[in-house]
Amino acid sequence: MEKKVVPLKEKIIPIILTVLVVVLDQVSKALVVKYIPQNTIGSVFLDGFFRIIHVRNTGVAFSVGATWGQTMRNIMFSLIPIIVIGLVLVIYFRNNDFTKVQRWAITGIVGGGIGNIIDRIFRPAGVVDFLDVQWFGMENSPISLFRMQRWPTFNIADSAVVICGIMLIISFIVSSVKEKNAAQKKAENAEEI
Repeated sequence: MEKKVVPLKEKIIPIILTVLVVVLDQVSKALVVKYIPQNTIGSVFLDGFFRIIHVRNTGVAFSVGATWGQTMRNIMFSLIPIIVIGLVLVIYFRNNDFTKVQRWAITGIVGGGIGNIIDRIFRPAGVVDFLDVQWFGMENSPISLFRMQRWPTFNIADSAVVICGIMLIISFIVSSVKEKNAAQKKAENAEEI
């Protein structure tokens, strides 16, 4: 069986998404820092459903690790993610089996990771989070996740990681189903012979 080779150009073009995510993330955070005082609301939209605020997160998702010491946070939230992103990029460039969608999804995740790592290294007060959405759009919703009325505040880097992560998972599922169907069809054809 011949080994598939993907031209380097097809691997480099999706890096545009990495750069775009990092630039949009850092520019939006710089604007929030410049124009909205920390721990305040800058703008409110749709009767409070969506707000642009300025908060800092010294932890990771849902503020996990926010109370850890500075050294532990630096190791867990800067050094380890840098190593992981490096490994992901090595795998990305060595692998010829990723689909186009998977390549774009991976580069979006990498861009989000880099955007937040930049904050962890250069913003000692924590990662700038500013997108604030009401949970299910209802102030006193009977549906709650951990009794939250608002989703934890996030940023463009976080959005890129989540959206591209979902795309990547779906694409792996679709690829797996296609491979399974192709193998089943091949087995059926072999039986007919």
